[in-house]
Amino acid sequence: MTETSNRVSHEQSMRDFFREENGEIVPVDESVLIDFQDGDIVEGEVVRIDKDEVLVDIGYKSEGLIPANELTIRKGADPKDVVELGQRIEALVLQKEDADGRLILSAKRAAFERAWNKIEEAYREQRNVEGPVIEVVKGGLILDIGLRGFLPASLVDIRRVRNLEEYLGRRLECKVIELNRSRNNVVLSRRAVLEEERKEERERILNSLNEGDIVKGTVSNLVDFGAFVDLDGIDGLIHISELSWNHVDHPSEVVQVGEEVEVKVLEVDRERERISLGLKQTRKDPWQEVVERVNVGDVIHGRVTKLVSFGAFVEVAEGVEGLIHISELAEHHVETPDEIVRSGDEVDARVIDVDPRRRRLSLSLRPKREEREERRREERRREEREERRPRESGLRTGAFDALKDLDLEER
Repeated sequence: MTETSNRVSHEQSMRDFFREENGEIVPVDESVLIDFQDGDIVEGEVVRIDKDEVLVDIGYKSEGLIPANELTIRKGADPKDVVELGQRIEALVLQKEDADGRLILSAKRAAFERAWNKIEEAYREQRNVEGPVIEVVKGGLILDIGLRGFLPASLVDIRRVRNLEEYLGRRLECKVIELNRSRNNVVLSRRAVLEEERKEERERILNSLNEGDIVKGTVSNLVDFGAFVDLDGIDGLIHISELSWNHVDHPSEVVQVGEEVEVKVLEVDRERERISLGLKQTRKDPWQEVVERVNVGDVIHGRVTKLVSFGAFVEVAEGVEGLIHISELAEHHVETPDEIVRSGDEVDARVIDVDPRRRRLSLSLRPKREEREERRREERRREEREERRPRESGLRTGAFDALKDLDLEER
């Protein structure tokens, strides 16, 4: 009923101002026609809605046509979801008259022009802008702020966002950080808004932390060079070298995102708002355990982990390795370590030096000097016994021969 009455009202208004002449619609009075040019913004009433276009009466001799893709910045939107019959909207004149004599308009470009001025003003005055997320694209989100504003994924939150789809449809408050009119490009940052809101909290946390403090936090992100830990509103970094007493190739070998950890504050840079943390400092140092229980001269069991040109490394406890220098692999000259041991071999090695400061443990497979000397003495005794054995045998043979001769003479 409303649609019919609107159509009738529209037809009456058209007959009041226009007439048909030789098959064409001409104005009753030329003075009633509005004056505009390409690029101008005009206002009119929606008189027809189709799936691929919308007709708007702007008081011109022909109705303006807005193609569906010029109606809104939202891609693939149904015109019926965007405008209603009788609704007054603004549109930018793309062509006053195309090849078919039609007036071509664009509602989204009119909205863009209006919005751009507001965005420029917000940028100058450092005010925030707000709009719903209408699209997820490669590398970020698109917000409807009167125009398409791009929010990079790295600036959606303080921490890294793994699933951008969660933000689709949500209204976000952002700061405009980049404008480019020639490219119609607007870059936004929600992270800047969140950081500003948390600035006071960050300052409080920074002022409360001191070097040497033991605090709890949650692992918020992993990178190749370490792990970030959320300390109730501000992130601290555990460098990969501070994650474990053992060698670590990647932080994921030690911690996972979301894991709660106890860390030691190594350094607080309040000016740059940076916090350096250590995880291994809150855990027992296996090297210290070895130093406490091992003495020079002790024999310890271990496993050969690696061969190098100058010797072999042996793991004697988890995370603790000692070196058997090539000269300590055997009593005789050794060209390469693999002549004596292989990677994975189990060995019993003697401790010949412990250097706690440099965290070095020196081992040997050679026997002690006393053992070597005793072995040499034993070898000499064995040789002497071997030398005496032929002489004694010769004496016994000569005695038997003499007795034989004596016996023959008596006979």
